[in-house]
Amino acid sequence: MEFDGVRVHGESGQPVLLLPGGAEACDGFFPGLVEGLVADPGCRVIVHDRPGTGASADDGALAEAASHLSALIDRLGLGPVVVVGQSLGGAVAVLLAREHPEQVAGLVLLDPTPIDDPRTCAGLERAMGVLGSISTVPVLRSVFPRVVHAAVVRSARRQELRPDCEAAFVRTGDLDAPMLAKAVRGITALAKGVRGADLPRLPSVVVTADRKPDSAMRRSHERLAAAFGGRVECWPGATHSVHLDHPDETLATVRDLVARVGRE
Repeated sequence: MEFDGVRVHGESGQPVLLLPGGAEACDGFFPGLVEGLVADPGCRVIVHDRPGTGASADDGALAEAASHLSALIDRLGLGPVVVVGQSLGGAVAVLLAREHPEQVAGLVLLDPTPIDDPRTCAGLERAMGVLGSISTVPVLRSVFPRVVHAAVVRSARRQELRPDCEAAFVRTGDLDAPMLAKAVRGITALAKGVRGADLPRLPSVVVTADRKPDSAMRRSHERLAAAFGGRVECWPGATHSVHLDHPDETLATVRDLVARVGRE
């Protein structure tokens, strides 16, 4: 089913909403996940670019993301959904669950942006703002995209990713820095309002990258998992792009969560 920039893959089963990281387009962001979930256990997978991201022609802000997605779920008549969000998409998933818990059946957060950590979010917002500004400087406008793309290609080759995952990783090198800067704008203010006590108890898994246990990201992920009543997963060698360097584990984790939702 496809209409108004929304595609729903699959005819029946638990609805699953995919939220990509950054300002990336959803189509192709999670290699093998859509097809895998439709085939087994038989899900309806929602592919959509919220305003201000991907191929969406509509302007939008991060602060409006949860209300937009709630309205989308209502319009589709597919709630409550299992939400799979990576990076900034994971942060949006947290906001959706907090503001519209009746719309969310479960969560799989893939190395989510630490939306409960204002200090880290402030650093991210500043960095993305600087990146967005630099990319528009006339002398750098043509050079910057080539440098970023080349760096991403080298990184993809070092990781020896599955071919479809390598292609997805390389696409992230076609960075629209101003769009990304706008996509994270306001995240610091939002983070100041996120408290664990306000989050609903939901079937949930937070997958964290293989980094130091005392890192700010890891501590945030542990807090989020505890607040939702879920668990933390960490796979050896996993990077921020965990859905690309561990695609089979990602699919298995989402399938397990969907099965758990079906039992509850």
